[in-house]
Parts: sequence; structure tokens; C-alpha cells
Amino acid sequence: MAVTKGQGNPDWTREEVILALDLYHAFDGKIPGPDDERVCELSRTLRAFPYHGDAAREQSFRNPAGVAFKLQNLRSVSTGRGLSNTAKIDREIWAELGADPIRTHELAKIVRYSTEAVVDFPSDEVEEEFAEGKSATRVHVERERRAKVRKAVIAQRLKLGGLKCDLCGDAGSNVEPAIRDSMFECHHIIPLSIIGETKTKVKDMALLCASCHRLLHRAIAKKKQWFSIEEAKKQIFI
Repeated sequence: MAVTKGQGNPDWTREEVILALDLYHAFDGKIPGPDDERVCELSRTLRAFPYHGDAAREQSFRNPAGVAFKLQNLRSVSTGRGLSNTAKIDREIWAELGADPIRTHELAKIVRYSTEAVVDFPSDEVEEEFAEGKSATRVHVERERRAKVRKAVIAQRLKLGGLKCDLCGDAGSNVEPAIRDSMFECHHIIPLSIIGETKTKVKDMALLCASCHRLLHRAIAKKKQWFSIEEAKKQIFI
């Protein structure tokens, strides 16, 4: 029976399917067997993901045979032939990324980095999920919340003339000056696919009011793409 979660294993996540699709693109539709080293490498990567807990201890969990089977599922979705009972997540990811191997590879790089650097926020701390998946979203949020970075951005803006939201322009003129900086948050203007593991820099950050920051994260999650500040203005404001 053509299913992708194995015997009692958790369903494949968006991030995992992106990695599998990246490998599928690399093979150009020619499905390898479970002994292929690239299949084994992906199996090791998936088994090391930080959020599957006890399931990852089972020999059946994301083993090379399971990875090879997932590639067969993706080929079935791609060609419309072969296995018929493919997973919904496979069809969704193929519809989004099947015709774009470059974008798939970009997202796969983000997934690999972010699952190594994943931050253990409570589940309700990150409501919106970016295209890269939950792990990358958490890394983005953790970096944006770093007090040292925020302090440096605010200090630079004060030297340049004052604080205001880069999206809506609100300077908090109706807020008590002593606490005015509390209304502002930092936001990465460059996605993880470009930032990677490098140190967060002040020049890579925008300054947003809390409301606009939340709206921008929601827009990014909904559209599954990153926006510059100018693009965000068109997406958010009507």
C-alpha cells in the first residue's frame, strides 16, 4: 500500500518532503535504491531531526528504504503514473515546488541549517510558519528577539534622527518618551537562505512597530515568500 509514513511512524513534515524533493530533482526523476549513498545520507539527516523524539529510535523511521519509497511517491505525483495512494503533503509540495528545482534547493539549504540551529520555543510562541517550515521560522524569530541586536539597531536609528516603523512610519509620538522604544521590534530583511549561519548584522535588520512586525510575518507565511519592506507595504496596506 503506497503510504509515506511507514508502520507507526509520524507523517512526513513539510521540511522533510522539501529535502526529499530536492534529492528527487538531483536524480532527475531516476529513482535510486536504498543503498545509494545520497539516499542513506538523507536518511541520516532525517533521523537526526530534533523533533521526532522516540520515533527516531525505531529502525523503520526514515530509513533508506523509506526515503527511496518517498522518492517513488514523488515520481508518481510528478508523472501521474505508478503509486496511487500518495500523501497529501507530497501533492502539495509538488504543486508548489515541483517545477522549480532552484527554489526547492534554496529551501532545502534553509531546512538543513535551521534544523541544526532549531530553537525550542513553546508551540504557541510561533503562530506563523514560513515557506521553509517551523524550524527555520523559529530560528528567524529567535534571531530577531536577540536583545543585543535590537539594542544596536535602536542605537543606530537614534543617531540617525529617531525611531519610526519602516512599514507604517509610526514614530510613537503619542507614547511616553521614556518607554517609546518598547513599541519597536527588529525584523530580518534578508531570509535565512542568504544569511545562513553568518552573524546577524545591524544593516540586515528593519525596525518595525509590533503590529507591523506581526502583520509582515503573517504575510510571509501566507504567501510562502520573503518580502522586502517596499514589497511588504504593497502586501499589507490597502
